[in-house]
Amino acid sequence: MKQRDLKYSCLIAVLYFGMNVNAQTTPRDTVAKEQKIEEVVMIGYGSRKKVDNTTSISSINADEVTKTKVLNATQAIQGKAAGVQVMASDSPGSTPTVMIRGLGTVLGGRTPLYVVDGMFMENINNINSNDILSYDILKDAAALAIYGNRAANGVIIITTKSGRGKLSIEYDGLIGIRTPLKKVKMANSSEFVNYNNLANSYLTPPGRSFSTNQPYNTDWFKEITRTGIYNQHNVAISGSSEAAKYFFSLSNYDEQSILKGTDYNRTTIRTNNEFKISKKITLSQNLSVAFTNVTPKPFSAFTAAYKQSPLVPVYYPSGQYGQPIYDANGNISYSGNRFNNVANPVSQLDFNNERNKSMLMQGGLKLDVEILKGLKFTSQFSGEYSNYKAYSYTDALGIFLAGDPTRIESQFTDSAKNLLTNTKEDYYNWILSNVLNYNRTFGNHNIDAIIGTEASVKNGISGTFVSRKNLGNVSNYWNLEGSNYINDIVVFNSTQGNRNTTLSYFARAQYKFMNRYLLSATVRRDGSSQFADGNKWGTFPSFGAGWVISEESFLKDGPFNLLKLRGGWGRLGNQNVPLNYLPLASGNSYNYAFGANPVSNGITINKGLDPNLGWEITEESSLGLDFGILNNKLTGTLDVYNRETKNLILDVSNYLTSGQSDKFNSHVGSVTNKGIEASLNWSDRVGEDFTYSIGANYSYNKNELTRVNQANISPINGGSLGNGQWTKLFDATTVGHALGSFYLWEFDGYDANGNLKYKDNDGDGITGSADADDRKYFNSYIPKSTLGVNISMAYKNWDFNLSGYGAFGFSVYNGKKAQRISGENVEASVANDYWTASNTNAANPRPYTTIPIASTFFLEKGDYFRINNISVGYTIKDIANSVKSIRLYVSAINPVIFTKYSGFNSELNADGNPYNLTGIELDSYPSLRTFVFGLNVNF
Repeated sequence: MKQRDLKYSCLIAVLYFGMNVNAQTTPRDTVAKEQKIEEVVMIGYGSRKKVDNTTSISSINADEVTKTKVLNATQAIQGKAAGVQVMASDSPGSTPTVMIRGLGTVLGGRTPLYVVDGMFMENINNINSNDILSYDILKDAAALAIYGNRAANGVIIITTKSGRGKLSIEYDGLIGIRTPLKKVKMANSSEFVNYNNLANSYLTPPGRSFSTNQPYNTDWFKEITRTGIYNQHNVAISGSSEAAKYFFSLSNYDEQSILKGTDYNRTTIRTNNEFKISKKITLSQNLSVAFTNVTPKPFSAFTAAYKQSPLVPVYYPSGQYGQPIYDANGNISYSGNRFNNVANPVSQLDFNNERNKSMLMQGGLKLDVEILKGLKFTSQFSGEYSNYKAYSYTDALGIFLAGDPTRIESQFTDSAKNLLTNTKEDYYNWILSNVLNYNRTFGNHNIDAIIGTEASVKNGISGTFVSRKNLGNVSNYWNLEGSNYINDIVVFNSTQGNRNTTLSYFARAQYKFMNRYLLSATVRRDGSSQFADGNKWGTFPSFGAGWVISEESFLKDGPFNLLKLRGGWGRLGNQNVPLNYLPLASGNSYNYAFGANPVSNGITINKGLDPNLGWEITEESSLGLDFGILNNKLTGTLDVYNRETKNLILDVSNYLTSGQSDKFNSHVGSVTNKGIEASLNWSDRVGEDFTYSIGANYSYNKNELTRVNQANISPINGGSLGNGQWTKLFDATTVGHALGSFYLWEFDGYDANGNLKYKDNDGDGITGSADADDRKYFNSYIPKSTLGVNISMAYKNWDFNLSGYGAFGFSVYNGKKAQRISGENVEASVANDYWTASNTNAANPRPYTTIPIASTFFLEKGDYFRINNISVGYTIKDIANSVKSIRLYVSAINPVIFTKYSGFNSELNADGNPYNLTGIELDSYPSLRTFVFGLNVNF
């Protein structure tokens, strides 16, 4: 069956299923009306009144998130919760990097656990944010320990909507226009010629000069970009009766990115239903399906557009792609010498031919049975299935001919004129949990306890990869069935990932006395199949305590509506870590003498093994204060914490005497995160028609590698710039510094000729030059502090919302600026302010054509404050019997940013790996400014 046919078949099936089965509910739904009075938080396998909670949890409701109209709902929570740092990219389909109370691992998984209606997930890219009812972010170990070996990076519990009340139909549609938030002005043709002619004059012998009379002045960024546009349409149907609740939604998101040719489409379907079988038995069901269709283009085109000379035309008059070729007179020509090795950015996009499609289905069943008064049994099964399909077509002959307009086809010597790679992958996972919950009040005593078991299976990704060459003229790159290509197969590979099973037992008890004294304790025991015998099982305990001081008699008539002190300790695990393996036959065959036999054959094992390798363990202590005064108009929280990963997994090289050269994994270090979080919110009403709320949250976190047990850990030279230079180091000398810290030479002004010089940090007396031992550690890309500001107002039918986010105390490396070799373009500011004998205080050295070394000259402060969202809406109510309301709204997303960083964007999450390109602007997607026009109708 074709993908499109499967898509519509699933749609029909889900429509039918959604109309005939009833919607899932959650504990939060049952208290929806009371939430405004007494807020409830999800705490994992249950819920709790916020006033009775002893742990640190930030709650965000759907209204706060859906005001920012972005594809990924995670991006919209940026700045909404203290201690939660979100580094997002505006590239369509990207996954934001989320850090909750810092980074605690180097080689292990860094993403928090997402729990969506009981299903464990690694991201929520497939979820329509309009379907989300609430977020509950578990931050401290006392709250997180209930999730055991998955909880070291934090947990985000997401509850999706369910039906209630009369039949309701809601439509929400929008269109958005996107442009770069910030541009970098590059040198024009005359500036480029002047700068490079001067740089070439310093060479020995002097290099060739460019003619000052050039016919082209290409703006390469303009040539590869367009005005981005996206639209989204959401329809939701919900309702309930005494015996049933139902919720069904359908959404389509479509975006044409600012990078020409980049397109993204996602369709999501969700049905949440509940059926009350009897007074004490409830059956719930949820199902979601997401289809994505992506046409990607390489982000390296942004770097190429930055570097390519404005002298080069997009096309020659002949129609061939322009190239950096100039003749003996220094004029752009069809033939001659290349003056740089940068690709034509437009041809780079044109020759990139990729597509990928995916389908992700997630769903589950939940049975709730009230056994006795206060005693409830819940059994829940959740599963997911993913199917991914992609192709990549390379026109090798076309790329060869485009690289030089003088080339002819007979000069092409490669055996593959083209290459097509097809990929197919799928997997399925499932979770089964059974929980007993007991909740009773006896006079002044309240006990809320659970005990449960959970089994989960992650079946590894099953994949097939086929590469074949010399295809004929075909239009369907997805399927070449029936073609005779067996002799042209270059690669055929079939893989099956490891199956990981986890079995867990957990219990939690919460006790409240006289509404003021609170105790809680949690223990979870996890066993995982991916670790060796003796290390499969781990125990993760926690405890918490709280004192509601405002309930004491001496504060009953005081200023506080709420004053609560709370604290706790817990142990967490991270099972998403690298595993050791010992090959049965690794290394080379050797001949050696043994006894009377002069020659014997043998095989060496070239890799060590740590038999004690298990998950990383994190322990955390925390203390918090919650308060509310002036009839809870002013509310706030304050938290301090100390979190330590005590058995950090790192790569270790065995000692030379072992004869083993391959590195292996071992527990050899520790990382700490210490911090403080604060939030304040003021809400009030003026008269009958005007309400407003002003809130802010602040967090500070100090990240530090505190210990390395072994000196022979394998170093990581990271942050490669692709020109032989690297910017980050991890080894035993990193102790005392934050993860991801830059390791660079220190810029120390200019020498007598205007060249960069560097500090003599090792004290060997060698000054000016880049002595290898002069490198030192500098600031990390991880912000030390973040600030979120949120303002909302409503007057009669008008509503206004503003949110802002800032990150401070971090550095980023301007990698695109530091990648220059020779003949590439420079920024206009560089071309107009460089060192000369009469301008020795210039911001830039004298013009040069050599590779710049990795130094602090290119390290900049990344601090910024950005207005994330401004929205204004007008609601018309009670238009007709069939139309409850119509709301028209406009939004500006990322309209303004305040920063001193000279590049496109200092929010550089890359893949989230602290020792890759995270924090380095190279092949990165610019931040975008978006204007949205939308319509919401309730029937």
